[in-house]
Amino acid sequence: MSVLVYTENWDGKFKKLSFELISYANEIAKKLNTTTVALSIGKVSADELNKLAVYGVTKIVTVEDERLNYLTNQAYTSVIAQTATKENADSIIFSHNGTGKALAPRVSVRMKAGLVSGVSGLPVSIEPFTVIKKIYTAKAFSNIVIKSKIKILTLSQNSFGIFESPATAAIESFTPQLNDYEFQTTVKEVNKITGKILLTDAEIVVSGGRGMKGPENWGIIEELANILSAATACSRPVSDEGWRSHGEHVGQTGKIIAPNLYIACGISGAIQHVGGISSSKCIVAINKDKDAPIFEAADYGVVGDVNKVLPELTKSIKEIKGLN
Repeated sequence: MSVLVYTENWDGKFKKLSFELISYANEIAKKLNTTTVALSIGKVSADELNKLAVYGVTKIVTVEDERLNYLTNQAYTSVIAQTATKENADSIIFSHNGTGKALAPRVSVRMKAGLVSGVSGLPVSIEPFTVIKKIYTAKAFSNIVIKSKIKILTLSQNSFGIFESPATAAIESFTPQLNDYEFQTTVKEVNKITGKILLTDAEIVVSGGRGMKGPENWGIIEELANILSAATACSRPVSDEGWRSHGEHVGQTGKIIAPNLYIACGISGAIQHVGGISSSKCIVAINKDKDAPIFEAADYGVVGDVNKVLPELTKSIKEIKGLN
C-alpha cells in the first residue's frame, strides 16, 4: 500500500502548494504505516523533482508525454488512475484548487473510491477512516467516514502547512496506456498572466468592495498590495459592476482562497463572500460601518473610511520598510 500525491508543476517548477500536499500525505502515510509516492506529469528536471524528497516522499513517478503538456481531464484521470493501481495506492491526495476539483471526482468514479473534498486536517481516525472538513462557511466542522478501500482527499490550500522530513527518493519513469479518444480536447492558445501574483498562490491578499466607491479609487488598493507583495481581489458586486475583472472575484461564487493574511477594504461581508475567504489565517477588515457583518469574521477590524485609512496604512508600512 502507499499514499499517492498528485503534484502540479508550473512550467517545470513546483510551488508551495505541492510541498504542502507532500507534507500532508507524508503524515497520513505515517498513520497508515506506509510510504508516500509523488506523481509528476510533464517535463520536470531531476533537481526540481528532488525538492519533493525534502518533505518526505520516498518515490517519485514521472510521466512525460507531449500530449500531456496541457491539462486534459480525461487523459490526466487515466494517468493518475493507472499510477495509483501500479503503486497499489489506497489513498490519493489532490489540492482543493481548480485542477484538483476537476480531476478528483473523475478519478473517484474511475477507481470506485470514496471522495471527501476540501479537508482541512489529518484523519482523526484510521479505523474507520475519518477526516475533518469545515462546513457552514467555516462555522462548524464535520467528521466524514470513508468506507471504500481507496480514499481520495482534496486538501484546502494553506490549511496544513509545510514540514520538512528529508528522505532519499527514487525517481521512476512510467508510460501509461493512453488512447486517442482521451485527447479530444485541443488547446489552441494559452494566455498567462505575467508580472502579477495569482490569487491562488498569494500569501497576502488585499481586496476591495463597494466601499471603494468606484474603480478610479483602486490605486490605493494596488499600492498597498504592491508594497506587501500581495495579490488583489474584489467582492462580487465590484466585478459585476465591471470595476474589476471577474478573475479577482473571491467568494463562494468566485475563487475560494486561504491566504495567510486577507485585508478586506470596504467589503460589507455577505455570507457568500465570507464563505470564500473564511479559511484565511488572519482577516483584517476596514469598513466605516461598525455593524458590517465582515467584522464578525475578522480577527482585526478598523472602523473608518477605507479611502482615508488605506493611505495612512500604506504610509506606515512604507516607513517600517524604509521605502519613503
